[in-house]
Amino acid sequence: MNNKPNIIEIRNLKKSYDKGKIKALNGIDLEIKKGDFVSIMGPSGSGKSTLLNMIGALDRGDEGAIKVAGMDLMRTKNLSNFRSQEIGFVFQMHNLIPNLTVLENVEIPMYETNASSKEMHERALELLKSVDLGDKIGQNPTKLSGGERQRVAIARALVNHPSIILADEPTGALDSKTGDIILNLLKELHQKEHVTLVMVTHEPYVAEMADRIINVLDGKIKSE
Repeated sequence: MNNKPNIIEIRNLKKSYDKGKIKALNGIDLEIKKGDFVSIMGPSGSGKSTLLNMIGALDRGDEGAIKVAGMDLMRTKNLSNFRSQEIGFVFQMHNLIPNLTVLENVEIPMYETNASSKEMHERALELLKSVDLGDKIGQNPTKLSGGERQRVAIARALVNHPSIILADEPTGALDSKTGDIILNLLKELHQKEHVTLVMVTHEPYVAEMADRIINVLDGKIKSE
Protein backbone atom coordinates (compact mmCIF):
# COMPACT_ATOMS: atom_id res chain seq x y z
CA MET A 1 0.00 0.00 0.00
CA ASN A 2 1.33 3.44 -1.00
CA ASN A 3 0.99 5.81 1.95
CA LYS A 4 2.84 8.70 0.32
CA PRO A 5 0.84 11.94 0.00
CA ASN A 6 -0.47 13.14 -3.35
CA ILE A 7 1.64 15.85 -4.95
CA ILE A 8 -0.71 16.19 -7.95
CA GLU A 9 -4.51 16.08 -7.69
CA ILE A 10 -6.67 16.70 -10.77
CA ARG A 11 -10.48 16.57 -10.92
CA ASN A 12 -12.59 16.83 -14.11
CA LEU A 13 -10.01 19.07 -15.78
CA LYS A 14 -11.08 20.46 -19.16
CA LYS A 15 -9.23 22.59 -21.69
CA SER A 16 -10.32 23.71 -25.16
CA TYR A 17 -8.65 25.77 -27.87
CA ASP A 18 -9.89 27.63 -30.95
CA LYS A 19 -13.07 28.86 -29.22
CA GLY A 20 -13.99 25.39 -28.01
CA LYS A 21 -13.53 23.60 -31.35
CA ILE A 22 -10.49 21.64 -30.13
CA LYS A 23 -11.08 19.79 -26.85
CA ALA A 24 -7.55 19.05 -25.65
CA LEU A 25 -8.62 17.80 -22.20
CA ASN A 26 -12.11 16.43 -21.74
CA GLY A 27 -12.48 15.67 -18.05
CA ILE A 28 -9.17 14.42 -16.62
CA ASP A 29 -9.10 12.81 -13.16
CA LEU A 30 -5.63 11.97 -11.89
CA GLU A 31 -3.64 11.58 -8.68
CA ILE A 32 0.15 11.25 -8.51
CA LYS A 33 2.03 10.46 -5.32
CA LYS A 34 5.04 12.42 -4.10
CA GLY A 35 8.28 10.89 -5.33
CA ASP A 36 6.69 8.67 -7.99
CA PHE A 37 7.98 8.17 -11.54
CA VAL A 38 5.01 8.29 -13.92
CA SER A 39 4.85 8.03 -17.73
CA ILE A 40 1.99 9.56 -19.70
CA MET A 41 1.43 7.85 -23.04
CA GLY A 42 -0.84 8.56 -25.97
CA PRO A 43 -0.87 9.24 -29.71
CA SER A 44 -0.30 12.68 -31.19
CA GLY A 45 -3.20 14.99 -30.29
CA SER A 46 -4.35 12.84 -27.36
CA GLY A 47 -3.87 15.65 -24.83
CA LYS A 48 -0.79 14.33 -23.05
CA SER A 49 1.39 17.42 -23.62
CA THR A 50 -1.51 19.72 -22.71
CA LEU A 51 -1.89 17.77 -19.47
CA LEU A 52 1.83 18.21 -18.75
CA ASN A 53 1.54 21.95 -19.43
CA MET A 54 -1.33 22.16 -16.93
CA ILE A 55 0.67 20.37 -14.25
CA GLY A 56 3.62 22.68 -14.94
CA ALA A 57 1.44 25.82 -14.75
CA LEU A 58 2.33 26.80 -18.32
CA ASP A 59 -1.40 27.03 -19.11
CA ARG A 60 -4.68 27.17 -17.20
CA GLY A 61 -7.66 24.86 -17.46
CA ASP A 62 -11.13 26.05 -18.44
CA GLU A 63 -13.00 23.92 -15.90
CA GLY A 64 -12.27 21.52 -13.07
CA ALA A 65 -9.65 21.53 -10.34
CA ILE A 66 -5.90 21.03 -10.29
CA LYS A 67 -3.68 21.17 -7.23
CA VAL A 68 0.08 20.71 -7.57
CA ALA A 69 2.51 20.72 -4.63
CA GLY A 70 -0.24 22.17 -2.47
CA MET A 71 -1.02 25.03 -4.87
CA ASP A 72 -4.46 25.55 -6.43
CA LEU A 73 -3.44 26.32 -10.02
CA MET A 74 -6.94 27.41 -11.06
CA ARG A 75 -6.94 30.24 -8.50
CA THR A 76 -3.28 31.23 -8.11
CA LYS A 77 -2.56 34.50 -9.93
CA ASN A 78 1.25 34.45 -10.04
CA LEU A 79 2.11 31.12 -11.62
CA SER A 80 5.68 32.13 -12.58
CA ASN A 81 6.83 32.08 -8.93
CA PHE A 82 5.26 28.65 -8.49
CA ARG A 83 6.99 27.33 -11.62
CA SER A 84 10.42 28.60 -10.62
CA GLN A 85 10.16 27.12 -7.13
CA GLU A 86 8.44 23.79 -7.71
CA ILE A 87 8.81 22.68 -11.35
CA GLY A 88 11.78 21.64 -13.48
CA PHE A 89 11.18 21.25 -17.22
CA VAL A 90 12.98 18.98 -19.70
CA PHE A 91 11.67 19.34 -23.26
CA GLN A 92 12.35 17.39 -26.45
CA MET A 93 14.44 20.31 -27.68
CA HIS A 94 16.80 21.36 -24.93
CA ASN A 95 16.06 25.12 -25.32
CA LEU A 96 19.56 26.19 -24.28
CA ILE A 97 20.70 29.76 -24.94
CA PRO A 98 23.50 29.51 -27.54
CA ASN A 99 25.47 32.64 -26.56
CA LEU A 100 25.81 31.56 -22.90
CA THR A 101 28.20 28.97 -21.52
CA VAL A 102 26.99 25.59 -20.28
CA LEU A 103 27.40 26.78 -16.67
CA GLU A 104 25.49 30.01 -17.32
CA ASN A 105 22.62 28.09 -18.93
CA VAL A 106 22.23 25.97 -15.81
CA GLU A 107 22.37 29.03 -13.55
CA ILE A 108 19.51 30.85 -15.33
CA PRO A 109 16.58 29.56 -13.19
CA MET A 110 18.40 30.66 -10.02
CA TYR A 111 18.19 34.32 -11.02
CA GLU A 112 14.59 34.24 -9.75
CA THR A 113 15.83 33.16 -6.30
CA ASN A 114 17.82 34.89 -3.56
CA ALA A 115 20.92 32.77 -4.23
CA SER A 116 24.27 34.56 -4.31
CA SER A 117 26.58 34.32 -7.33
CA LYS A 118 28.78 31.90 -5.37
CA GLU A 119 25.81 29.69 -4.46
CA MET A 120 24.59 29.72 -8.05
CA HIS A 121 28.00 28.74 -9.36
CA GLU A 122 28.42 25.93 -6.82
CA ARG A 123 24.94 24.44 -7.40
CA ALA A 124 25.27 24.56 -11.19
CA LEU A 125 28.74 23.01 -11.05
CA GLU A 126 27.53 20.27 -8.69
CA LEU A 127 24.74 19.29 -11.07
CA LEU A 128 26.90 19.45 -14.19
CA LYS A 129 29.35 17.10 -12.50
CA SER A 130 26.46 14.77 -11.63
CA VAL A 131 25.54 14.53 -15.33
CA ASP A 132 29.22 14.02 -16.24
CA LEU A 133 29.73 17.45 -17.81
CA GLY A 134 32.05 19.01 -15.26
CA ASP A 135 34.69 19.44 -17.95
CA LYS A 136 32.32 21.32 -20.30
CA ILE A 137 31.22 24.21 -18.05
CA GLY A 138 32.91 26.95 -20.09
CA GLN A 139 31.85 25.65 -23.46
CA ASN A 140 29.15 27.00 -25.71
CA PRO A 141 26.12 24.65 -26.12
CA THR A 142 26.59 24.68 -29.91
CA LYS A 143 29.84 22.75 -29.40
CA LEU A 144 28.04 19.89 -27.59
CA SER A 145 26.38 16.77 -28.94
CA GLY A 146 22.61 16.35 -28.73
CA GLY A 147 22.91 14.04 -25.75
CA GLU A 148 25.25 16.44 -23.95
CA ARG A 149 22.84 19.33 -24.53
CA GLN A 150 19.99 17.29 -23.07
CA ARG A 151 22.15 16.52 -20.02
CA VAL A 152 22.68 20.27 -19.57
CA ALA A 153 18.90 20.72 -19.78
CA ILE A 154 18.41 18.08 -17.07
CA ALA A 155 20.93 19.82 -14.80
CA ARG A 156 19.12 23.13 -15.40
CA ALA A 157 15.77 21.51 -14.54
CA LEU A 158 17.11 20.34 -11.17
CA VAL A 159 18.96 23.49 -10.19
CA ASN A 160 16.25 25.06 -8.00
CA HIS A 161 15.57 21.83 -6.06
CA PRO A 162 12.10 21.40 -7.65
CA SER A 163 9.60 18.97 -6.19
CA ILE A 164 8.50 17.86 -9.69
CA ILE A 165 10.38 17.25 -12.95
CA LEU A 166 8.24 17.34 -16.10
CA ALA A 167 9.85 15.74 -19.15
CA ASP A 168 8.11 16.09 -22.52
CA GLU A 169 9.51 13.51 -24.99
CA PRO A 170 13.03 14.04 -23.56
CA THR A 171 14.60 11.48 -25.92
CA GLY A 172 12.53 12.31 -29.01
CA ALA A 173 15.36 14.11 -30.82
CA LEU A 174 18.08 11.60 -29.89
CA ASP A 175 19.27 8.30 -31.31
CA SER A 176 18.30 5.20 -29.32
CA LYS A 177 21.67 4.70 -27.61
CA THR A 178 21.91 8.32 -26.46
CA GLY A 179 18.22 8.24 -25.51
CA ASP A 180 18.83 5.27 -23.23
CA ILE A 181 21.64 7.18 -21.49
CA ILE A 182 19.33 10.15 -20.91
CA LEU A 183 16.52 7.94 -19.60
CA ASN A 184 18.82 6.13 -17.18
CA LEU A 185 20.19 9.47 -16.02
CA LEU A 186 16.69 10.84 -15.40
CA LYS A 187 15.76 7.74 -13.41
CA GLU A 188 18.97 7.92 -11.37
CA LEU A 189 18.52 11.63 -10.58
CA HIS A 190 14.83 11.08 -9.76
CA GLN A 191 15.92 8.67 -7.03
CA LYS A 192 18.91 10.71 -5.85
CA GLU A 193 17.09 14.07 -5.68
CA HIS A 194 13.82 12.55 -4.37
CA VAL A 195 11.75 14.38 -6.97
CA THR A 196 8.48 13.37 -8.60
CA LEU A 197 9.13 12.63 -12.28
CA VAL A 198 6.33 12.87 -14.86
CA MET A 199 7.36 12.01 -18.41
CA VAL A 200 5.35 12.24 -21.63
CA THR A 201 6.26 9.74 -24.32
CA HIS A 202 4.73 7.79 -27.20
CA GLU A 203 7.36 5.03 -26.99
CA PRO A 204 6.26 1.95 -24.98
CA TYR A 205 9.84 0.94 -24.06
CA VAL A 206 10.44 4.43 -22.66
CA ALA A 207 7.19 4.40 -20.69
CA GLU A 208 8.04 1.04 -19.17
CA MET A 209 10.94 2.59 -17.24
CA ALA A 210 8.40 4.34 -15.02
CA ASP A 211 6.71 2.92 -11.93
CA ARG A 212 3.30 3.68 -13.45
CA ILE A 213 1.97 4.23 -16.97
CA ILE A 214 -1.05 6.47 -17.67
CA ASN A 215 -2.65 6.21 -21.12
CA VAL A 216 -4.40 9.29 -22.49
CA LEU A 217 -6.77 9.25 -25.47
CA ASP A 218 -9.08 12.00 -26.75
CA GLY A 219 -8.39 14.16 -23.72
CA LYS A 220 -9.28 11.51 -21.15
CA ILE A 221 -7.46 8.92 -19.07
CA LYS A 222 -8.01 5.70 -21.00
CA SER A 223 -6.25 3.27 -18.69
CA GLU A 224 -3.49 2.76 -16.12
